[in-house]
Amino acid sequence: MSLRFRNTLGGALEEFQPLDPANVRMYSCGPTVYAPAHIGNFRSFVFADLVRRYLAWKGYRVTWVMNITDVDDKIIRDAAAEGIAIGTLTSRYTDGFLDDMTRLRITRPDAMPRATEHIPEMATLIATLLERGHAYRTDDGSIFFRIASWPAYGTLARLDPTTQRVGERVETDEYDKDDVRDFALWKGPRDGEPSWSTPIGDGRPGWHIECSAMSMRYLGPSFDIHTGGIDLVFPHHEDEIAQSEAATGEPFVRTWLHCDHLRLGGEKMAKRTGRLLRPAEAYAQGWSPRALRYALLAAHYRAPLEFTEDSLVAATSAVERLSTVLAALDQYESDRLDDPGVAQALEAAHDAFEDALDDDLSIAPALAAVFDLVRDLNRRIGDRSLSSDDARRAAEELRDIDQVLAVMSPDDGPAREVSGLVMTLLEERVAARAARDWARSDALRDDLAALGILVEDTRDGQRWRVQEGHDGTA
Repeated sequence: MSLRFRNTLGGALEEFQPLDPANVRMYSCGPTVYAPAHIGNFRSFVFADLVRRYLAWKGYRVTWVMNITDVDDKIIRDAAAEGIAIGTLTSRYTDGFLDDMTRLRITRPDAMPRATEHIPEMATLIATLLERGHAYRTDDGSIFFRIASWPAYGTLARLDPTTQRVGERVETDEYDKDDVRDFALWKGPRDGEPSWSTPIGDGRPGWHIECSAMSMRYLGPSFDIHTGGIDLVFPHHEDEIAQSEAATGEPFVRTWLHCDHLRLGGEKMAKRTGRLLRPAEAYAQGWSPRALRYALLAAHYRAPLEFTEDSLVAATSAVERLSTVLAALDQYESDRLDDPGVAQALEAAHDAFEDALDDDLSIAPALAAVFDLVRDLNRRIGDRSLSSDDARRAAEELRDIDQVLAVMSPDDGPAREVSGLVMTLLEERVAARAARDWARSDALRDDLAALGILVEDTRDGQRWRVQEGHDGTA
């Protein structure tokens, strides 16, 4: 099966064919850094990371760009409330966002342009729209896109362009525009607001023009994939298409991919509703970053995802099973002959995983294939029916799959350091078992569990690992 995506533009399941087979170009709408990102935001970012990782796993070279919106009405409002420069406010939340990305194992994009560093590109794009009659000025120095000049407007969201727009970041009565549907490309200077001097006048950019200018700066006028949350389809992505294609005369994006909302208590998780949870808050409750990542991945991206404690419990169990079987395979030793059935099982799991993700990133059957393999491997480990080489190949296959999922290795890496006390207790327990002092062995197991060290006795000897949420340094 070839890779296929459900393209928001048209709604059809389409075979993925990059414009340049040697380089897939992909853009994701990044955060607006006026507050810490919540886990609803991170569903979209983890999804984009899954797309990038899977394309790379398939052998594509990927150039991935994610913007940082570091100037908009909310940023200006909140910086003024704190009495600080907007750059001070946005640097704080940008740093926090990057830390959250790292903990959630989101690959760092090839470029993360900031809006305030690309004002010249935005001004040039707006000047082109003015020249071509797709934009107009108002008396206060603002510039608006004229929707009436673009008959294709509404194609992405499948809207009637004659209906009144809703959900715009700029209220309809804020500016004196020709048509209530028109949207701001450039906002004239106002007292107390940041402003830039450009060939199109003083002022600051509108939100929508930022993504068009930055994506085209790094990926060209046409590129392969644009991702974002479903709430960005209209008006943001609709506006991106209109202003970009009106300026260049070329198709803007070939494939649009949008993930649905994360829900908390049956409602969309959003800052404006107050129903939100931030990654740091989830960690403070004892959940691990990789369990959070798994929970955000475990449902198909186009389906709404209900975020509950049960979903985190299930995610924690899943990632523990994966790391446990990897640890067992790494320590397994046997001089028996290779079993051809192992190679067949590994190939079947690999193919089933790939076939599922080729079908518009169908994650549930992909994960089912992985856990079918885990059950088979655990049975073989228990039966001692693996050779040492079989075990090594199985571990390699799981780690290869984890290049896509990024959930199998413990959060602090595969070789955590633990305290001297822990190592002493582990050594004492080995000695107790060698002396057949089972009571002492069991007591030491309990002591280690209290320190967050889980011990398992196998035919290859004592095996241990650090429990999620502990650092093993007590």
